[in-house]
Amino acid sequence: MDFRPDTTTLVVHFAATTAAAIITAAGWAHLLALPNKIDMSRDDYLVAQQIYRGWALLGLVEFAALALSIYLSWLYRGSGAPFVLAIIAVASIALGLVNFFGFTYPANRATHEWTMLPDNWQVLRTQWEYSHAAGAILNVIALGSLVLAALLARTAR
Repeated sequence: MDFRPDTTTLVVHFAATTAAAIITAAGWAHLLALPNKIDMSRDDYLVAQQIYRGWALLGLVEFAALALSIYLSWLYRGSGAPFVLAIIAVASIALGLVNFFGFTYPANRATHEWTMLPDNWQVLRTQWEYSHAAGAILNVIALGSLVLAALLARTAR
């Protein structure tokens, strides 16, 4: 028996993939900036960090990507590979959030959202930059899983 996604599944899949693409783009912006920022002076780094004001709103998109991927997993139950790929997306996004709240957010709090730099600012910078790099990789895994699930969904058994 072939699995054929219905309209609801297709809409949810599209929304989940779009949300994952948005968070992936943001993550890759951080990752690509890392080599240019990791050795900046104290003053230059503090100025550079101001470009991220307002990016906290991406958290809403990240939670939406997680919720949509969970729903998509439920919709794909019994479909084989699309289900497994949707679960991989859920796990990747969830791990990205664990990473954020375990490493990135504490650095944001310690620096008052990068408006001041404490004495250990270089340790916090390293923690912040590399936690974003890890998040970028997890987001790519989620996005890739959702795209592959879409490609396989029409022929899943």
